[in-house]
Amino acid sequence: MNVNSPAAPIVSVGPVKFGNDLSMSIIAGPCQLESRAHALEVAGALKEIATRLKIGLVYKTSFDKANRTSGTAARGIGLAQALPIFAEIRSSLGLPVLTDVHEATQCAEVAQAVDVLQIPAFLCRQTDLLLAAAATGKVVNIKKGQFLAPWDMANVVAKITGGGNPNVLVTERGASFGYNTLVSDMRALPILARTTGAPVIFDATHSVQQPGGKGASSGGEREFVPVLARAAVAVGVAGVFIETHPDPDHAPSDGPNMVPLRDFEALIKTLMGFDALAKNLVKKPIS
Repeated sequence: MNVNSPAAPIVSVGPVKFGNDLSMSIIAGPCQLESRAHALEVAGALKEIATRLKIGLVYKTSFDKANRTSGTAARGIGLAQALPIFAEIRSSLGLPVLTDVHEATQCAEVAQAVDVLQIPAFLCRQTDLLLAAAATGKVVNIKKGQFLAPWDMANVVAKITGGGNPNVLVTERGASFGYNTLVSDMRALPILARTTGAPVIFDATHSVQQPGGKGASSGGEREFVPVLARAAVAVGVAGVFIETHPDPDHAPSDGPNMVPLRDFEALIKTLMGFDALAKNLVKKPIS
């Protein structure tokens, strides 16, 4: 392992580019892969929005929610059923796909059907998992653990780049604060960029999660997603991660912090305006 290998400052996921100084791109989709029909419906709607707004989009959904609060909670349709759906979204809609991996043994198989392997926050220091993800050659998105300082992620990213893969994204999703609460420190965004060298993503929906806040499931404060997203984009990020669903109040997981699909386009348009101002991308009027 070469711990001195740098992360790529610009990471390409198919046609979508992530860079801290580039126009923002988005990672979006429902928390859980519920069915083929549901996945294609949401992915198709998001593609239409991204095309209208001319913004890069990576579709996100999880085949297994392995860290549910309760052992009786719905986890998803599983790896075997999910892989053909991921492949169909890529082939029929032309969208890059991101999904979580939880075990080192999953990485090579999942990499055959997706473009980005995501490391869950609770697993972000699991060396064998990180090295297995790096070995696939796919882009790796690492969620910063709720228990880590932003500068601690330099060691995490070094495991991926030291494994021969410079294509890594780092995602801020809040830090644990007392019980059942997360807080977002906007200083973490430039610190992550400076200390890891990687493109930084802000997870606007998991940042408003209340882990275990409903006893047998997690709660969330959906109304603060736009607030935190605007703040993060104003600071400057490579992209924003937003979970969205046609009916989040009846979603099998993370409903309280997902954005209703009907509100998604207006939110992204607002964030694009903040992004342009933060990065001086606004076209000046001709005098």
